[in-house]
Amino acid sequence: MRVVITGATGNVGTALVRLLAGDPRVSAIDGVARRRPENGPDGVTWHALNVERDDLEPVMRGAGAVVHLAWRIQPSRDLGALWRTNVVGSERVFGAAARAGVPALVHASSVGVYSPGPKDRTVDESWPRLGTPTSFYARHKAACERLLDRLERDAPGMRVVRMRPALIFSARAAQGVRRLFAGPFLPGPLVRPGRLPAVPDIAGLRFQAAHSDDVAEAYRQAITGDVRGAFNVAADPVLDPGVLAEGAPRLRLDPRVARAAVAATYALRLHPTPPGWLDMALSVPVMDSGRVRRELGWEPRRTSVEALRELLRGIAEGAGADTPPLSPRTGGPARLRELAGRIGGREGR
Repeated sequence: MRVVITGATGNVGTALVRLLAGDPRVSAIDGVARRRPENGPDGVTWHALNVERDDLEPVMRGAGAVVHLAWRIQPSRDLGALWRTNVVGSERVFGAAARAGVPALVHASSVGVYSPGPKDRTVDESWPRLGTPTSFYARHKAACERLLDRLERDAPGMRVVRMRPALIFSARAAQGVRRLFAGPFLPGPLVRPGRLPAVPDIAGLRFQAAHSDDVAEAYRQAITGDVRGAFNVAADPVLDPGVLAEGAPRLRLDPRVARAAVAATYALRLHPTPPGWLDMALSVPVMDSGRVRRELGWEPRRTSVEALRELLRGIAEGAGADTPPLSPRTGGPARLRELAGRIGGREGR
């Protein structure tokens, strides 16, 4: 089977490329990204293509599966640019796969697709999918799932899989995560595990996570298995202020005060993360990952705590993979390219 992966140089993409390269059921891999990596596993054919405007159908013809991972989180202050990549680009990927006659499409959805839900019990894949209204990320994920609903009606012969992972962490993605969410002013040593100066304790701050390699394994199983539909993907335990603190002081904050602080510092361009991200974190439900375990036999090799600790160590140590979205060099010397991007105003690279 030949597999085409859009967004193949990102967090999950790099892990998935490595896994598929070692899978005897996969005969060839085509990696699609806006910028080719300098290095990559043997046997991968790279294509510098933009999902917003380039012709995607030729690379998809004859593929056994297309995995759509391409997505943008920045520049967060240019919602038009984000919509063009995330929603228009996804629609173009889905259409190209259908016209090329690809038998299977695996799409990167997210816990963010879910409407606000409970934190004291888990929900399965049938929970409403309207997202968090104040989060562009959630709105875009929900819009893409509506496009998939239409695709399933129009192309009933295509096997469509929607992966809905929790937050995805690894050292390989550490500098990419820092650039996307914390920005250039975060001192890396402050986030080293066990040395956090304080942890915010906000009502409703309970969320899930998984390691990049474990999420990629769920994708691999979905690609090579005979499954369709949605799969929640999250490791245990659920992360909350008590788990996150690990002995650090807990700073109790009213959610309204916390949101006002995030909004004010975002307006001052001290970081690139709009307050909708906090709204989403406080509102998304806790997911039940039973289906992915039962039908795909998936079991994470790392706990959510281990994945988070690895990410924090990676940020503290300046770690990152050698691809444009993840490389420590992407931010430029002294993070000058990030500053040139006006902290979420445009891409600084």
